[in-house]
Amino acid sequence: MDPQKIRSQQDETIFTALLEHPAVQQVIEKIARQEMQGPNGTRRRLLATAVKLSKNMAPTLNKIAQDCIEKLEVDIPTELYAYNSAQFNAACVKPEEGKLFIMFSSALLDAFDNDELRFVMGHELGHFIYHHHDIPVGYLLRGSPPIAPGLALQLTSWSRYAEFSADRAGALCVNKLDAVARSLFKLASGVTSAVVQFNLNDFLQQVDEMRLEDAQAGLQSSPQDWFMTHPFSPLRVKALQLFHRSELMAKNGISTLAMETGIEGLMGLMEPSYLEAKTEGDKAMRHMLFAAALAVANADGNISSAEIDVFEKFFGQYQYHEKLDIDKLTARLPVRAQRVIEHTSVAKRMQLMHDLCVMARAEGKAAGPAIGQLHAIAHLLEVPGLIVEQALCSNTELD
Repeated sequence: MDPQKIRSQQDETIFTALLEHPAVQQVIEKIARQEMQGPNGTRRRLLATAVKLSKNMAPTLNKIAQDCIEKLEVDIPTELYAYNSAQFNAACVKPEEGKLFIMFSSALLDAFDNDELRFVMGHELGHFIYHHHDIPVGYLLRGSPPIAPGLALQLTSWSRYAEFSADRAGALCVNKLDAVARSLFKLASGVTSAVVQFNLNDFLQQVDEMRLEDAQAGLQSSPQDWFMTHPFSPLRVKALQLFHRSELMAKNGISTLAMETGIEGLMGLMEPSYLEAKTEGDKAMRHMLFAAALAVANADGNISSAEIDVFEKFFGQYQYHEKLDIDKLTARLPVRAQRVIEHTSVAKRMQLMHDLCVMARAEGKAAGPAIGQLHAIAHLLEVPGLIVEQALCSNTELD
């Protein structure tokens, strides 16, 4: 398995966009100028404050590292270090002078079994092979003056998807979902004793309970979660469950697209809705939904009061008025669709189609002309037409 093929698509997409952002480029150039003055002394500090884990001192851990290095096709000398900490933690330090450094807290080394350590090792190496160090996310988020909120949201969103990529690298190394889940359970809870017995299904149930809590509060997600750099552990396990069931890991598994779509749905619990966010992709989706909803409602030549009610529920009161040139909006759908394609993933476009289909059911079910218009819009957005039937037949709410 080529480890590059399992990288999260959203990680790669947002990563590429961030590297082209002027503010990110400015910080990268600043760091590069500092590095030109000489190494930062990372290895010197590690040798002074931590313990280098040689093959004689930690033969099993070094064997695990070598196995992961070979599986992930890592092409740089790697050194392992342990440092004194009661917290479960590990880190892959940006390479310096041709060497990669992986650090483990003493608590983690004492509490994790070999399979769990294999996942952690692969995860940290995953950050290296996917070049996550190229974006100084911590430097940017803690910099002065503060970066724009929109860029901060983009950085933290990318960071969460980068964690998914690294998780997949770790999962590839161990290839045991239970070991992966136990690792993330320990990281989340800090519990290692027999007092608590880990149960995968119960742990994953927390995802459904989070959705229920948000729904009862009238939210898609909690704003306090939008700027977190790591996904919640139950979401990571759920995402890895999808990964293990995908064609990337299982014969006759679900498609990669279905996996990525499912994971983007999970991440809706930690991200603002595209109706609230301000990225180019989110704005393009809002503009497309506005025009497409009117085009579908007007497919039979008449927009009913029920359709107007649903439209205004979504976009706000008085957003519909008779002076809207619906024919012109409909004619411009290909242009709006192209902007959506340029700025969003297939999974995001499928979410847009899902919402559009829910709106089309304003009067209980969609009529023939509306269904035809929905299929035409799905074609413009380059998403499978099957989603129209699935969304129209399911009992769903607006995302």
